Amino acid sequence: MTPREYYGSELKRLREEFVPRMTQEKLGELVFVSGGYIGQLEQAVRVPPIDLSRRIDKALDTGGALERLHSLAGFTKFSDYFAHAADHEARALTISEYGGQFIPGVLQTPEYARALFLDAGSRWTDEQIVQNVASRTDRGRRITAPDGPELWFILDEAVLRRVIGSRQIMAAQLRHMEELVRRRRMVLQVVPFEAGCHALSGLVCLMTFDDAPPLAYSESAYAGQLLDDPQMLVKCRRAYDVARATALSARASLAFIQSIAEGYEHGGNGSAANSMAQE
Repeated sequence: MTPREYYGSELKRLREEFVPRMTQEKLGELVFVSGGYIGQLEQAVRVPPIDLSRRIDKALDTGGALERLHSLAGFTKFSDYFAHAADHEARALTISEYGGQFIPGVLQTPEYARALFLDAGSRWTDEQIVQNVASRTDRGRRITAPDGPELWFILDEAVLRRVIGSRQIMAAQLRHMEELVRRRRMVLQVVPFEAGCHALSGLVCLMTFDDAPPLAYSESAYAGQLLDDPQMLVKCRRAYDVARATALSARASLAFIQSIAEGYEHGGNGSAANSMAQE
C-alpha cells in the first residue's frame, strides 16, 4: 500500500468512525471542498494538501491524526502554498505552464535558482538556500527527464530580459532551455513585448493526469491556489490558448531566445533580438 493509499483509507475510516453518518458531501462542505474531492482523496486519486488535512482534523476532531500522517508519509518537501501542486506535478501526464516574471522552477539552472533565493532577501540561511536549490534542481531534473510529462511552456519576453544574478547566469539559463527544446523535451514559446497584452500574468500551470481530472495552479508572491472547478479550468485553458496564439511560433521563439543569449554572452542585453521582434 502506497502512502497515498494509506492516507485515503485512514481518511475514510476516520470519517465513518469519528462522526457517524458523515458523508463525503457533508465533510466537503465543512472543509470547503466538494464531496467528489473527498472521494478522490479516499480513493488515492489526489494527494492531500497539508492545509486540507488540518481542516479535516478539526472538522472530525481527530486530534491532528491526518496532519501527523501527512508528515509521516513525506508527501512533499516544498513550501506549504506550493506543496500540493508539487505533489500533483510529479504525477502529471502533461504540464502546460505560463511564466510572466521568472523562469519556471523546473527549467531553472542551479545558478539561476540560487540567485533568485539570494535576491529574495535575508529570510533564508546559507544552508537553507543550498537545500532549496538542491530541491528545485532535483525537481527539474525529474520533470524534464526523458520519461517525464509532456511539457509546453509560454514565457513573457520580460522573463528573458530580467537579469537574475548576472548576464553570464542568464546566458547559461537560456542555453539550458535551448538544449531542452533541441532535445525535443519541451515546446517553448515567447510572447514578445510587441504582441501587447493577454489574459495571463504571474504563473499559471495546467496539468492533466491519466488517473484523475485535470487541475490548474496559479501563483503570486508567497501564495498559490490549486484549482479543480471545471468552469475555472475552462477559463484557465482559454486564457492559455490565447497566450499561445499570441506568442511567437516555436521556431521563432527558439531563434529569439538564442539571440538574447548571444547578447548576454557578448556583455549586452540581447539587443539583436529587439530588431528580430520588429521584423
